[in-house]
Amino acid sequence: MSPLVSALNLYDIANVKGVAADLSHCNTPSQVLDFTGASELGDCLKGANVVVIPAGVPRKPGMTRDDLFNINANIVMTLVEAVADNCPDAFIHIISNPVNSTVPIAAEVLKQKGVYNPKKLFGVTTLDVVRANTFVAQKKNLKLIDVDVPVIGGHAGITILPLLSKTKPTVRFTDEEVEQLTVRIQNAGTEVVEAKAGAGSATLSMAYAAARFVESSLRALDGDGDVYECSFVQSDLTNLPFFASRIKLGRNGVEALIPSDLIGLSEYEDKTLEALKPELKASIKKGIAFVQKQPVTA
Repeated sequence: MSPLVSALNLYDIANVKGVAADLSHCNTPSQVLDFTGASELGDCLKGANVVVIPAGVPRKPGMTRDDLFNINANIVMTLVEAVADNCPDAFIHIISNPVNSTVPIAAEVLKQKGVYNPKKLFGVTTLDVVRANTFVAQKKNLKLIDVDVPVIGGHAGITILPLLSKTKPTVRFTDEEVEQLTVRIQNAGTEVVEAKAGAGSATLSMAYAAARFVESSLRALDGDGDVYECSFVQSDLTNLPFFASRIKLGRNGVEALIPSDLIGLSEYEDKTLEALKPELKASIKKGIAFVQKQPVTA
């Protein structure tokens, strides 16, 4: 629906033609083309400015995002190799879970191909922000359009840390509310997986969040100087090589990280931030090792 999209290329290993035909009838400016199978992947990517990768298998009840690792890691690796060969300057949006590992996988592949630009590789964590905003607005009876909760860390379970103390507009939460909201935001994906009872994971809210992040990227590419989103990117804000935080987006990708979000955290947030680091570090390591094919020692 975005007027900023001039061409939309759809790729999958099957069932693309029908989706493309269907979408192409919408009276929006973008031209829709379909590409099926590995032999058409290169053509699909040539000249792309933004590549969005939501490919892979969804979670089923009882699975963690990490259980998806082996299947989705291979898919992301293959697709990013093709991006490196065909549109190395594109913004790359990684949605395929586990994002905490698939973004480092993409980075390693791009490094091996000699085209890695950390400013243009993004793990899409927007759904955590969308959920945080929604749940806070509901709990505090606020107008949703005004609410903005930065979410930092990673994109799985305890690595997701909503900074409720930094909520705009300024809101007071009891300790109990902070605990409840944090846990609900961290487990919101599982809430949907369980409600779907084996029929998949979040697709509609994920599509909404992905569309928001793509739209922000397109606005930045268009020269808008006021674009901020949270994203899982290469970062020096902590001692971890990748970290989700608010970023300023510009024509060349990440224009700036916003370190002020990590200053003056509440005691609960400080404690939770320290607690999530070992798990996030292990997920990042697992992704890097997958590409380097080195066994990871625990």
